[in-house]
Amino acid sequence: MHRLFLIFAFFLSSLAVAAPLEYEIDPSHTYPSFEADHMGISVWRGKFNKNSGKVFLDKEKGEGRVEIVIDLDSVDFGHPAMNTWARGESLFDTGRFPPATYTGKLAGFVAGAPTMVTGQLSLHGVTRLLDLKINSFKCIPHPLHKREICGADATTTFNRDDFGLDAGKSFRFRMDVTLRIQVEAVAVK
Repeated sequence: MHRLFLIFAFFLSSLAVAAPLEYEIDPSHTYPSFEADHMGISVWRGKFNKNSGKVFLDKEKGEGRVEIVIDLDSVDFGHPAMNTWARGESLFDTGRFPPATYTGKLAGFVAGAPTMVTGQLSLHGVTRLLDLKINSFKCIPHPLHKREICGADATTTFNRDDFGLDAGKSFRFRMDVTLRIQVEAVAVK
């Protein structure tokens, strides 16, 4: 009976170790940013200053998932008039569609690190499949929090009028947008 208890206890402890770790997105070190055409003569860059989310990661099994919420009201082109315009009905219409969300599965693991995220972006009331390429990924012990911290740089390109964001299309603005997400997330416990 004692031996059966030890086998059961070992089985339960191995299940606990195999569970994915939960990480909380650090909004002060996470910057979703974008690049978009301006009349074919220049590229405008902007970022979103407020975001939140979680990452669940099991490096041993090579799996995980990501949940990110981006506050579109925090759009920042570095140009106050452009920020106000982007929040309005002509672009993001944040009165009706305040957050954007990205959810996805971590994939393409190499040596415990994901190389892509397969997921979907919900923006402006529309949800579309959108995969991210992870250009870099690293986890280290956080020197202050004494917990693991992971960071990544991910990119993708998408067509913004697929989401009903077609401002400038009649002036021949290109509709492709490059999205880059620099993210850091700290293990919850």
